[in-house]
Amino acid sequence: MIEIKDVSKVYQMGEVEVHALRGVSLMIDEGEFVSIMGPSGSGKSTLMNLLGCLDSPTSGSYQLHGKDVSSLSDTELARIRNKEIGFVFQQFNLLPRTSALRQVELPLMYTGVSARERRSRAKAALEAVGLGDRIGHKPDELSGGQQQRVAIARALVTQPSIIMADEPTGNLDTKSGTEVLCIFEQLNRQGITIIFVTHDPEIVAYGKRVIHIRDGLIEKDMDIDSLSLECASTPNGIATLYQEIIRPA
Repeated sequence: MIEIKDVSKVYQMGEVEVHALRGVSLMIDEGEFVSIMGPSGSGKSTLMNLLGCLDSPTSGSYQLHGKDVSSLSDTELARIRNKEIGFVFQQFNLLPRTSALRQVELPLMYTGVSARERRSRAKAALEAVGLGDRIGHKPDELSGGQQQRVAIARALVTQPSIIMADEPTGNLDTKSGTEVLCIFEQLNRQGITIIFVTHDPEIVAYGKRVIHIRDGLIEKDMDIDSLSLECASTPNGIATLYQEIIRPA
C-alpha cells in the first residue's frame, strides 16, 4: 500500500537547513496497525505529513497504492487526502457551533455526495463510534473523548483505506483514551490501515508494529505482537515494552 525509498526532508529556516528526515525507507502493507514513535524533533510528524500527502519530500520517492505521489497533480493529491486518507489529530478541530452530524458531513460536501446520502453516511459513521444518540450535540455539549470520536467519525465518513492519527489520545484522560484506542483497534480489524504518531507507550500495545525514529532516521522497526508476548510475562509489561522500543539499537 505504502512504499517510500530514501526519503529526505530539508526545511530552510533562514540561513539554516534543518534535516527533518535523512533517507528513510519503509513499506506499510494494507491492513497494518503501525505506531510511529520517537522523541520531539525526531522527524515522526514530518514523516506523517509526507505519508498523508500534506507535504512533499525534498528527495526520494513515495508510492501510494502503486502510484508515484510526486507525479500527481494538486487536484489528485486533494482527492487522495479527501477520499483515501482519514486524518485524526490531537486537537479535535471541530467547529464550535456545529452539531456532530454536520461536523461529520463536511468532508462529503466537497465530493458531490447528495444531502440525503451525506446525512445517512454521517449518521452511520457516528453510530460506528458509539455516538448515534449524540448527533445533534455541539462540541461544548460533549466530553473530550466524545469530541475525539466525532473527529474519528469525520475521518471515517469518506470510507478511507487509511487513517492517520497524530497523538489522538494526547488531550484525553486514561478512560477516554482507552475507549478511543479500542475504536481504532476495531476499525483495524475491519481492514482499515491505521498509522499513529505518538509519544504514548500505551498505544503501542494496540498496534502490531512500531517504527522508532531518532534524528530523522528509522532506528528500529519492530513486530509488536511477538515482542509484547515476551513483555506480558514481566511486571509492568507496557513499561518494559516501551523501554525495549526506545533502547538505542
